[in-house]
Amino acid sequence: MGKKVKWSWTSAAIGAASALAMTALLSSKPKDPTFHLISINLTSFKLNLPVLEADLILTVHVTNPNITPVHYSSTAMSIFYHGSLLGSAQVQAGSQSPKSCQLLRLPARLDGLQLAQHAASFVADVAKREMVLDAAVDIAGTARVLLWDHKFKVHVDSHVTVDPVFLDVIEQENKSEMEIFIA
Repeated sequence: MGKKVKWSWTSAAIGAASALAMTALLSSKPKDPTFHLISINLTSFKLNLPVLEADLILTVHVTNPNITPVHYSSTAMSIFYHGSLLGSAQVQAGSQSPKSCQLLRLPARLDGLQLAQHAASFVADVAKREMVLDAAVDIAGTARVLLWDHKFKVHVDSHVTVDPVFLDVIEQENKSEMEIFIA
């Protein structure tokens, strides 16, 4: 028939290790992090006519589903009401462990002058106790894979319905998209 092939345990072990490494590499494809607004707390309300400002603390639950820790730089999240920039929240630089969750407390300031431009809509929203806000943020950082740091950017768009009287989060939709830069 043909030549008899000699079995080699070394070749079998190398083949199995290669298959295992390839499976691990393919299953470790980076996943987008998730963000959920947990609560909104009013910390101060300043009325210096004609200017009105509100300071808030936004509590955001962040999940890193990846197998690598991430380090990110500080940035600002923009908050919109009916398409107008209403304010911003500060995201401090930090890090997050692999496959973990953490709560971020983001200080935010809302500009009452911008809200005054939409006074009729705001009064209607208060009356029905539903106010729709949109937010957007770009978070840049690095993720260490083996011995190399890989830069990434996550863009998050949020569409949040809140009760403007009690500041309760009624409904939200968050979309995040991650881009990894390989140098």
